[in-house]
Amino acid sequence: MRALVFANGKLNNGRAVRAALAEAGEGALVVAADGGMRHALALGRAVDVVVGDLDSLRGAPEGVEVVQSPAAKDETDLELALEHAVARGATWMRIIGALGGRLDQTLGNVMLLALPALRGLDVRLVGGEQTAWLVAGHTAIDGAVGDTLSLLPLGGDAEGVRTSGLQYPLHGETLHFGPARGMSNVLAAPRAEVWVRRGLLLAVHTPGRA
Repeated sequence: MRALVFANGKLNNGRAVRAALAEAGEGALVVAADGGMRHALALGRAVDVVVGDLDSLRGAPEGVEVVQSPAAKDETDLELALEHAVARGATWMRIIGALGGRLDQTLGNVMLLALPALRGLDVRLVGGEQTAWLVAGHTAIDGAVGDTLSLLPLGGDAEGVRTSGLQYPLHGETLHFGPARGMSNVLAAPRAEVWVRRGLLLAVHTPGRA
C-alpha cells in the first residue's frame, strides 16, 4: 500500500512534492500528523486519518478518523503517524511538510527514517525540489545529468561505499561521520547507483534547473 504522510512543518511545495503526489496516485492512504492536515487539504488531498495530540488542530472534518495521543508522550506526532501508516499496511511512504522551519525538528524528522518499523520499506522525505532517504545496502537514483546527489553518513561511518553514474565516483571507500566528503556529487548519467557495505547513508537528491 502507498501512503502520503503530512507533517506539521513547512509545506515547501515544489517539484519533489508534486512528483510524490503523482507517484502516490489517488488511492494512497493519507495520514496527517496533527496540523499536517492543513498541508494535505491545501494540496487537494482528502485525509483518511489524523494522528497526534491535536495541539495544532481544532478538530477534524467529518468522516476523518482521529487517533489522539496524550500531549505528554515520548514520540513526536510524525513518529506516531509513520507507525500508524505501517500498521495499516503501507510499504511505500512519502513524507511531506517535514523539512524546513525549526532545525531541531527538521533533524529529528530526518532521524525518523531510521525507525525500526520503517526498515526495508520505501520511505522518503520530500520538500521543495529535494528528496531524502536512507541507503542501507543499495539504491538507484533516476534523474538527469547535472542533478546533485549528496551522500551523508548517518549514525557513524559508512563503509565500502561504491557508486556508478556519478561525476565523482567512489570505489569501496569509507565515508566518515563528520567530514562532508559525500556532499554535492553530480549525476553523470540519467541513472546513478549507490552501494554501501556497512552503515547508513542519507541520500539527498536535488534536481538541476527545469
